[in-house]
Amino acid sequence: MNLGISGRIAVITGGSEGIGKAAAAILAEEGANVVILARTQSKLDAAVVEIGQTAVGSIQGISCDVSDKASVESAFELILANHGKVDILVNNAGQGNANTFDSLTAKIVDDDYRLKIHGAMNCSKAALPSMRTQKWGRIINITTAAGKAAGYSTLPTAMSRAAGIAMTKSMSKEYGVDNILVNTVCIGSIRSAQNMKRAEEAVASGAVSTTEEYYIDRCKNVPVLRVGEAREAGDLIAYLASDRASYISGTAINMDGGAAPVV
Repeated sequence: MNLGISGRIAVITGGSEGIGKAAAAILAEEGANVVILARTQSKLDAAVVEIGQTAVGSIQGISCDVSDKASVESAFELILANHGKVDILVNNAGQGNANTFDSLTAKIVDDDYRLKIHGAMNCSKAALPSMRTQKWGRIINITTAAGKAAGYSTLPTAMSRAAGIAMTKSMSKEYGVDNILVNTVCIGSIRSAQNMKRAEEAVASGAVSTTEEYYIDRCKNVPVLRVGEAREAGDLIAYLASDRASYISGTAINMDGGAAPVV
């Protein structure tokens, strides 16, 4: 399928691994010129080499801490100098942070919000001016279904993801007049870099024998009885970034094999 994004400029945060890298690869294969942001330049460099093997569009990696406004401004100054605009922004930077309320502290909450909410806000504010000028833009915020229905020991992630979903809806109302579409993908159990780290830790602790056993255990409550692949999430992100999704905005789409208790 031709997604109609050849030549578009796409910026993906947390783009050096997992879902971000998968989305970057698909967008680059579709002809978009992709910039991936992450904190560690060596991981970015490795991802650029890997993505470049199948890319039709260009691929570049820029070190950036999205929770730091000055770092974001510096990165986007470089992007705009090189490309002149931003068409597509995928706010993917984040990591799991699951605690009980008893163990929650102000620092844990503040750090989580700085990364997931301030990070998405910083990058969106940097990308929006050029989107508004050209009257075309796509912003996809990556959240989780816990933001719709929090489970046991899901704090502060459930809190920050609920805020991310609310921010998505509000932004979609505000920027629709400029033909800027804003959606969120609520990720479930995916073979991401974070989940692989947890799987390896489970093997090291003796909780499971293999990483595959860890994933099998994770999908017991998933109706389709398997975990998702990062590229499957990337496919949905690429679709939402495309002209094929030109009448979809303000949505929160569950990408979890049917596991969430809410639509």
